[in-house]
Amino acid sequence: MKYNKIVLAGGNGYLGGVLAEYYRPLANEVIILSRKNKAAHGNIQTVLWDGCTKGEWIKSLDGADLLINLCGKNVNCRYTEENKAGIINSRIVPTALLGTVIAGMDIPPKLWINVTSATIYRHAEDRPQDEETGEIGYGFSIDVCRQWEETFFNTNTPRTRKIALRMGIVLGRKDAAFPRLLNLVKCGLGGKQGDGQQYVAWVHEQDAAKCTEWLMNHEKLDGVINCTAPEPVKNAQLMSIIRDAYGLPFGLPAPAWLLEIGAEIIGTETELILKSRWVLPKRLLDSGYPFLFSKAEHAVKDLLSIRT
Repeated sequence: MKYNKIVLAGGNGYLGGVLAEYYRPLANEVIILSRKNKAAHGNIQTVLWDGCTKGEWIKSLDGADLLINLCGKNVNCRYTEENKAGIINSRIVPTALLGTVIAGMDIPPKLWINVTSATIYRHAEDRPQDEETGEIGYGFSIDVCRQWEETFFNTNTPRTRKIALRMGIVLGRKDAAFPRLLNLVKCGLGGKQGDGQQYVAWVHEQDAAKCTEWLMNHEKLDGVINCTAPEPVKNAQLMSIIRDAYGLPFGLPAPAWLLEIGAEIIGTETELILKSRWVLPKRLLDSGYPFLFSKAEHAVKDLLSIRT
């Protein structure tokens, strides 16, 4: 096997599952740090941690090739004061804890990737945002990302390379954005949302996983890196692509005022739908990363072809 140990902190969610399955044939051990215990699945095992305190889990980090931190409360909720505190603390506290632990280790992980969010950039319809020329936005979700990355980079870990991976919206088969969008299409509601001109910074689940291995093997890369497909699409275009691939030529649109009502009913925020995320993965492209899925049409067809 190529790698000795891959550790996924907070890896019991959807993306953690994708990463665990990706690395299962490539590593001797894949360790998931989780609050909930699970039986071992081949070389994938779960080690208990609470994300707040030191414990036996620290041994799991010894000599790891890669640590990926995925901790964070789901932002798909109303931004009440209680939820805001939960969103912030669930990111800041585990990140600070990992930094403190890694700083004191004799054989720390070689690479620590903190999966953050491409939503840190401003609403952009005028030009794309990349790692070099992108502009940071304003508002609660951006403040979360800013604090998160500051906590990550302010910890001194001289023997561990660090990357803040600003992830776009992951298109995957299970428990991600794509099944929800597909359900809208199936119900005849798969038209544009708002004016449909907002960009969607998306990435296929396999590229979200594969690029972490690329980063592991390209040791000159560190700092902030965008993880989005190189060809973002507008909301209206994405919904049209999904409709066409599924075989439904028409879908009712959802104007912004209706989205406001719907968001309040289902307990989410319209920002998740209406913000224009025009983000490009300049550093990945400059390093030569070969995207498996650059075009949304191909990504959607792939996801539909092997859905279960």
